[in-house]
Amino acid sequence: MITEFRLPDLGEGLTEAEVVQWLVQPGDTVALNQTLAEVETAKAVVELPSPYEGTVASLHAAAGETVAVGAPLIAFDVAGAEGESAPKAAETEETAEKAQPNLVGYGAAPSSGARPARRARRSAASAASESVADAAVIEAAPHDAVPPSAAEPATGERPRSTPPVRAYAKRRGVDLVLVAAEAGDRVITRSDVDAYADRVGAPEAEPKAVATETSVPAGVGAPARGERAQTRVPIKGVRKHTAQAMVQSAFTAPHVTTFHSVDVTATMELIDQLRADRSLAEHRIGPLVLVAKAVCLALGRNPSLNATWDEAAGEIVHNHYVDLGIAAATDRGLIVPIIRDAEQKSLTGMADALTQLTQTARAGKTSPAELAGGTFSITNIGVFGIDAGTPILPPGQSGILAVGAVRKQPWEHNGEIALRQIMTLSVSFDHRLVDGAEGARFLKDVSDLLEQPGRAMLF
Repeated sequence: MITEFRLPDLGEGLTEAEVVQWLVQPGDTVALNQTLAEVETAKAVVELPSPYEGTVASLHAAAGETVAVGAPLIAFDVAGAEGESAPKAAETEETAEKAQPNLVGYGAAPSSGARPARRARRSAASAASESVADAAVIEAAPHDAVPPSAAEPATGERPRSTPPVRAYAKRRGVDLVLVAAEAGDRVITRSDVDAYADRVGAPEAEPKAVATETSVPAGVGAPARGERAQTRVPIKGVRKHTAQAMVQSAFTAPHVTTFHSVDVTATMELIDQLRADRSLAEHRIGPLVLVAKAVCLALGRNPSLNATWDEAAGEIVHNHYVDLGIAAATDRGLIVPIIRDAEQKSLTGMADALTQLTQTARAGKTSPAELAGGTFSITNIGVFGIDAGTPILPPGQSGILAVGAVRKQPWEHNGEIALRQIMTLSVSFDHRLVDGAEGARFLKDVSDLLEQPGRAMLF
């Protein structure tokens, strides 16, 4: 029986997703929960598990196409689903679970404890025989570039790598099957791709330039400068979502931004002391960790910056918890993953949460659920060497703090001019919820905590 699998709502009411790559093809036999494809929503790259066991009958969308939620994505020929008698009472519960998969998009209950097998991938030898580009890479590689085992036909799982690394390898013209032969069983990184490309001389692909057509009246020669090239990039994925969210925020919430420069010399000295403590060696404690902790403490005294304006209900919602958003620049664009209940975390707990959040975001594995529901955000523009800015509020939040670079500057200290470490903080807030005085008090509280970290004992 032919059964269609429609694109599910992958979280937060997203209306569409782009097919990044198919991991199965028509005619392939798939197991329950086997990964069918990777799709990119406006927030994250998601792996879609199969809700059925059977044979792939057809694919309804090609890689690169955008599919609406609820539209057919793939069709299966589910064996035994038609023409058989009703299930007997003696059938096991496990069999019943197989026949009725769980909620679409979240995976079905596995039929056994065994890891589901993935579609067999081409070996390096077969890939080379079918692709002129791959053959050229192998021919150009040194004799030790591809181990003998890679030249033998083999089957198994696709090379282990993250979506950003796969996209990067594609841009560089590198076959990850060949890289996997050297990387072994570990996850392939960008460094592995670079090392392989540098050795075999694979050039990084450049964006294709599209020449604009110039309408020229009859009898008039072509423009003297000739063709002017352009590169057009589709607006989709994270960039599309970010643009929509920023426009919505900018034209809905009246933004106000307040700036303050603070002497963070004591904070930087504290960080040096904590890093020198061997018992804390496994925790990455940096300036952003102390800023995040200071923000959580300051929000407790200034709750209006942790509130939400509910237009539909005509209410201001005060949140008695802090879901702290941390803006992260990734290969896919700007995302803001959330640290849940950040106000309850210790300094080391905050450091561990930030480390995990950053690693997950850079690997392209941040899920839609991890990007939703923040109550206040921080953007660290200091990592780019920027001192200050006017950040735009994430929709639904009443405050966002931009953290500038730490610079040594002449500063008044104890009645004298001294060289101190200075940071500029910029807080934007929704003036419907936050008055200027409240915004200033919040910024002063954060600044006081960074200027004298011991004041945290008073909060």
